[in-house]
Order: sequence, then structure tokens, then C-alpha cells
Amino acid sequence: MAELNTKMVTGKVRLSYANIWEPKENDQGQLKYSCALLIPKSDKATLKKVKDIVDALKAEAMNKNKGKLPGNFKLPLHDGDEDKPDDPNYASHYYLNAYANSKPGIAKPIGKNPDGSPKFQEITDTTEVYSGCYAKVSINFYLYDNKSKGIGVGLNNIVKVQDGESLAGKSSVNEDFAGEDFDVEDEEEDYMN
Repeated sequence: MAELNTKMVTGKVRLSYANIWEPKENDQGQLKYSCALLIPKSDKATLKKVKDIVDALKAEAMNKNKGKLPGNFKLPLHDGDEDKPDDPNYASHYYLNAYANSKPGIAKPIGKNPDGSPKFQEITDTTEVYSGCYAKVSINFYLYDNKSKGIGVGLNNIVKVQDGESLAGKSSVNEDFAGEDFDVEDEEEDYMN
């Protein structure tokens, strides 16, 4: 039997609760990087990849547990319409919560290499990738068996593909001051004197 490939790259997803620059303490007191990935229900290709891997891991878990899933087995894919009905950002989306012990790679595409493969530039500006922007994300799925049992999602790398409205509820400098007049030339001269 061929070894199961549990790693995949999503289609364009929206990042939510993006704790990707600094780790945050989880319920067990461990520092983790994390992010919720909002997958449009219309993205059948990404959802099929997720389903195929999850089904294979469920079968593996059943093989280890006498042909049935352990009680209260947790699955990684959640329906935003059912689980977060009061959050319009989750409407018409499925979502996964992905975690990492080490900081994920964060980059943006900047063209092509001579061999035709995509060329990337690392992003270090923490304001450039945020909850609300869109990205393609490399993730891997795994079985876990500790206090609870289920299928977890590992967060590998993030490639930002598009800006989006921030989900943090915080406005940007550009939004706050869009209608203001600033006499930039005079201010520069003041700083020079």
C-alpha cells in the first residue's frame, strides 16, 4: 500500500485569527502559531483534497480501533454557516484551524524563476499578512491521540495572494485619513530645519 500523502496546498483562502507572527499560548499552556483558514464552499477542488485526506486518516484510525472511530473523534473541517452563524465572514465557508510549533514561512509571489517555477519573496512586515487577507496555504493533516482523539491540521507555509478587509476590527491609516489634507512639502521642510 502506498504511503498516504497528508500534505496539501489550499486554493485561495481567507485568513482569520492569524497568530502567525508570534506564538500564542493555547489551552494546554503551549506556545503555538495558528490560523483559521476560511475555504469558500464554492472551492470544490480544495474541499475534495481535504475530504480525500480526512477520509484516508479516518480509515487509518478505524483500522487501529477495531473497525470503528474512537468515541468523540474530532474532525478538522467545520461548517461556518452552522458553527459560526453570527459571524458574516464565515458565511458560505468551511474552515480549518491549523497550528504550528515553529513560525510558518510567509511570502508573496514575485514572478517566475528561469525554469518557470514561481519565485517568492519573504514577507517580514507584520502588517502585510493579517486576519482578512487572502492566501494559499501549505498544510498537513495528522492523527492525534491524547486526551482527545481526532485529525489535526499542521500549518506549514503561507503565500499571500490578495489583500482583504481586516477581520481585526481595526481600521488602517489609509482608511482613517483618506479624506484629510496634509501639506507634506511644508512638513518635510520643517523636519529638515
